Amino acid sequence: MDAWGQLAIQAINADFNRSADTHLIKLDLPVFKDIDIYLKDESTHPTGSLKHRLARSLFLYGLCNGWIKEGTTIIESSSGSTAVSEAYFARLLNLPFIAVIPKTTSKEKIDNIMFYGGKCHLVEPKEIYDESRRLAKELNGHYMDQFTYAERATDWRGNNNIAQSIFTQMAAEPYPVPQWIVMSAGTGGTTATVGRYIRYGCFPTRLCLADPENSVFLDYFLTGDPELTIPTASRIEGIGRPRVEPSFIPSVIDHCMRVQDVDAIATIRVLEKLINRKCGGSTGTNLYATLSLVAEMQAKGESGSVVTLICDSGERYLDTYYNDSWLEHCGLDLTDSIARVEHLIHTGQWPS
Repeated sequence: MDAWGQLAIQAINADFNRSADTHLIKLDLPVFKDIDIYLKDESTHPTGSLKHRLARSLFLYGLCNGWIKEGTTIIESSSGSTAVSEAYFARLLNLPFIAVIPKTTSKEKIDNIMFYGGKCHLVEPKEIYDESRRLAKELNGHYMDQFTYAERATDWRGNNNIAQSIFTQMAAEPYPVPQWIVMSAGTGGTTATVGRYIRYGCFPTRLCLADPENSVFLDYFLTGDPELTIPTASRIEGIGRPRVEPSFIPSVIDHCMRVQDVDAIATIRVLEKLINRKCGGSTGTNLYATLSLVAEMQAKGESGSVVTLICDSGERYLDTYYNDSWLEHCGLDLTDSIARVEHLIHTGQWPS
């Protein structure tokens, strides 16, 4: 490795050392007896989302493989959050960055990418992969390809990955080993890391995938068919995919649950009243599935803890999930879903 590459790795490691771990928030819902819910708050990373971890890993992976050199243009296909985080690290290393993102990406995410010096190349959702490869070839750049490398760029055995962080932070809790960890998938990289770490540590914890509408991951988990595709992109930015991504490893997942978009968005509206913060739609998907599992645990008389993720802040979605005009345009009426979620958190049961 040349001197520039060594300095680049040192810069990324120094940036990591300046960053504290993300908080693990206990969600107090007294109606659930002897069951504790925790939210791993990934929105507090410097770039505001879970994807900060992935972007750091992908840059280190590309540098150590010799794919990224001084002056290399970085290209990434993304629904937004990964591109924001990669733009941050590209600026840190003084590298050009181009985000190939769907035309439907929220304005807030586009503004964040540009804030870090990145350029945005907007295309139809299904075109992000081919257009990224074309740009990388044309510019002699490096296509980061999070959808292929997410599951292998992170050290799943430890090294302060998100799974190790969760289990370390849970150590002093009443139920230190979670019954469930619940998360959604975009690339599948985080579910692969968590699922592998659970097995590596011989924990009895089970991993539940919360999958939104317009995503093939649940169907792939059930059928094992890697050729599955659907024509419509997920409305929940950052999670759910119209094709089976190479980084999605179904064998590390114990259970899958479909979460309707209206329920996910309703859940973040309810969550805002509980923690006085707005969260993104993927958080709503995660928490709705978590509440469903907790309700099942309570009905069976089980005790324990369940951990899920706050993936990013709702401030990125003020023009979509928190915009009633957008919801009306999409035909999403939250009234009944909000009532159902509020009934659950106050009674411990779904309404009949």
